[in-house]
Amino acid sequence: MTTSMERRYADRLEDLSDRHPFLVDLALVLALMGSATLGASLTLPGAAPPDDDRLAVALMGVSCLALLLHRTHPRITVAVNAVCATIVIAQGYLLTPLLLGPVMAALYWLATATERPTIRVYGFSTMGVLTVAAAVSDSMDHVSLILRTIGPVFWLMLPLAAGTMTRLRRAYLEATQARAEHAERTREEEARLRVTEERMRIARELHDVVAHHLALANAQAGTAEHLALSNPPQTQRILHDLTGTTSSALRELKATLGLLRQTDDDGSAPLEPAPGLARLPELVSSCASAGITVTVTTDGEPQPLSPGVDLTAFRIVQEALTNVTKHAATQSAHVRFAYAGTRLLITVTDEGPHTGSAAEPAKGFGVMGMRERAQSVGGELRAGPRPEGGFEVSTALPLQPSVSGEETG
Repeated sequence: MTTSMERRYADRLEDLSDRHPFLVDLALVLALMGSATLGASLTLPGAAPPDDDRLAVALMGVSCLALLLHRTHPRITVAVNAVCATIVIAQGYLLTPLLLGPVMAALYWLATATERPTIRVYGFSTMGVLTVAAAVSDSMDHVSLILRTIGPVFWLMLPLAAGTMTRLRRAYLEATQARAEHAERTREEEARLRVTEERMRIARELHDVVAHHLALANAQAGTAEHLALSNPPQTQRILHDLTGTTSSALRELKATLGLLRQTDDDGSAPLEPAPGLARLPELVSSCASAGITVTVTTDGEPQPLSPGVDLTAFRIVQEALTNVTKHAATQSAHVRFAYAGTRLLITVTDEGPHTGSAAEPAKGFGVMGMRERAQSVGGELRAGPRPEGGFEVSTALPLQPSVSGEETG
């Protein structure tokens, strides 16, 4: 309790000193000048005081005025006070804590403002000079040599120790504040990064869902319009598939947007499981209703995939087939899965020329999203025209993700 109150008062004094430095310094100088003047009038019992008081008062005044420079020139302040105190003690004045007040204040401020090498040089030099002056002073003839030397060393060590503790405490508080600010900045940057990653993930999901289902719905509606008069039964089947396409789009949109409403409450409704390659037949069927025949082949023994890789593989195939539906003047596409070691190779090709906005497909959001998905699980993706015609999307994915950013939504 006492230590806490003392620290509180010390903090208040430091705050006041920071706000009004000159007024605080002037008040301390006046107080030290009074103590030095009082100390110059003290003598040992039976000892006669020095005859010339004016010299002592002048020297003490100079030493106290030099204290006003302690903030900008602490070394000069200590040197001036050491010289003035040495002359006064050599004149026969009794060495007391009151007389040493200005020197002690100068040493304290030196210890708070400088490093250890400077403190050692100026502190030990001042102690040595004043100890020698006290040892040869006539005012202390009645005192043993041991007491003459111990007194100055003890009194001058106190401000050096107190100033060093103050300097270390300030450094500790500054380091603590710097660590807190760094931790706060780190938390803010990490939060911004997580928000950006989540936005990108949701943007990819929305793009895949909306682009795929709208492209299929558009193709199905166009085919139905074309066959409405010539083949009503086929038109009816296409319109039935169109209803399934829009229903599937609504379900996936609801699941994706549910991520934005998801909370940590136990009562939250469970979200729809993330799609994977198990839904590939449904994807092939929806493409067939839009007039695109998709053939699927598998090389090697199928291996289990992690949820993130399974979702990534499905979304890449879905986006590649969506681009075929939207941009390729063809009625067929081929999807090939090859399990090789610890990687899954996926190739989606078509043979028709790409038109319209697919003239430069590598610059679209679809290819960008596919590449980001592949990289998020430690894979790679290439997309571009085939030499023999058509377009090809190929990706190599690890069976288990090699990075911590596996997507599960």
